[in-house]
Amino acid sequence: MQVLELIIFAGLAAIVLYQLYSVLGRRVGRQPEDTPAAQNAPAPVRAPDRAADPAEETVALTGLAALKARDPAFDVGHFLSGAKGAYEMVVKAFAAGDRATLRNLLAPNVMASFDTAIAQREAEGRTETVEFLHSPRADMEKADVVGGSDLARVTVRFLAEFRSRTRGPEGEAVDDRRTAELWTFERNLKSRDPNWTLVHVDAAEA
Repeated sequence: MQVLELIIFAGLAAIVLYQLYSVLGRRVGRQPEDTPAAQNAPAPVRAPDRAADPAEETVALTGLAALKARDPAFDVGHFLSGAKGAYEMVVKAFAAGDRATLRNLLAPNVMASFDTAIAQREAEGRTETVEFLHSPRADMEKADVVGGSDLARVTVRFLAEFRSRTRGPEGEAVDDRRTAELWTFERNLKSRDPNWTLVHVDAAEA
């Protein structure tokens, strides 16, 4: 009888142990050996930020920004107002053959060109006067500082309507004109002279 009871208890113990093993021995969730090698790899070490290159921090200013950086007092509206006054003065002085006025406003190369035209008109015995029908329109086309120098350069687009009266051997002629031109002015920013000089004249589309 005792032997039979021992066999029964031994069987029950085996069953209980088997149940415990089936529960405790089962793998629950992801195990370390299931983790891909890439996930077990140590986190990458972040390299320190590269020191900023001074050359990248320095932005080369161009155009109007460069001009204002060199001459903070430069004002576009004030400049264009003065440019319109200079435009009318130059056109009238050229028509009248007033070389003294032109020399104060023009660069030597431009003066030489104007002087040649005036001399030719004088040789033909003709005189000319100009009357502006409206105040000329002036728009800034571009502005800059010549690289590595103190020379500022500004190009202005002028639109103007004027009446030209020409007198010559053949009599008097009246001509109403509408012109579009690009005038380029220069000035040394270190000069005490605030005036700008006309250095180039180009035709432009009306």
